[in-house]
Amino acid sequence: MSRDVRFLLTNDDGVAAEGLAALLTAARQVAHLPPLVVAPEECHSGGSHKVTTHSPLRLRELEAGRLVTNGTPADCVRLALSQVAQPVDWVLAGINHGGNLGADVYLSGTVAAVREGVLHGKPGAAFSYYHRKGVSQLDWPRAAGWVAQVLATLLERPAEPGTFWNINLPNPENLSGQPPIVFCDVDPSPLLLDYRQTEEGLVYSGNYHQRPRVAGKDVERCFAGNITVSLVRLH
Repeated sequence: MSRDVRFLLTNDDGVAAEGLAALLTAARQVAHLPPLVVAPEECHSGGSHKVTTHSPLRLRELEAGRLVTNGTPADCVRLALSQVAQPVDWVLAGINHGGNLGADVYLSGTVAAVREGVLHGKPGAAFSYYHRKGVSQLDWPRAAGWVAQVLATLLERPAEPGTFWNINLPNPENLSGQPPIVFCDVDPSPLLLDYRQTEEGLVYSGNYHQRPRVAGKDVERCFAGNITVSLVRLH
């Protein structure tokens, strides 16, 4: 059922990313009001909640309802809420090209964009697509369908102030049919502290797929082939 809700869409992979296009497809399936897209020119993966305060921000319209800025994902939300004369009801970010599970929520620009919206009273959801790089290929049409289903489910729930949803789609390799949607907590386990020495210095070499995990939390459940939906509280 299409709903009277206007989504603000952004990401941290950049305005031309396939994941953002898939998120737009999903948003259009769920709400009949046209979404507003404000996205960064460049990739800001791992940039967390960085904002621009000491250099000028540029905001230009690519087409009606689709704008781009030289700022960060959090900047995109700040600009959309303060400089664009189009009210929005929800902030959506993604679909990130890779998982944002467990401790990733502190590092992710995708998640930070939604967190910025919550600070301004807007409910939101961050969507990410876990996959094994070099092994599995992302299936964006399929992902859009999964996201639309999750969005429809979340919109039926009352928004709780000071919270947002962090959603991770499972690795598509050897996955047939509709993955189960599992509501679970964010895994508190830290990321691996593995580095290798190079001539230039130390390079992080932690294996994402071998990271620590707690049974029943989002890392373990997503790795097991589920769509994980986690409620995150700001305080």
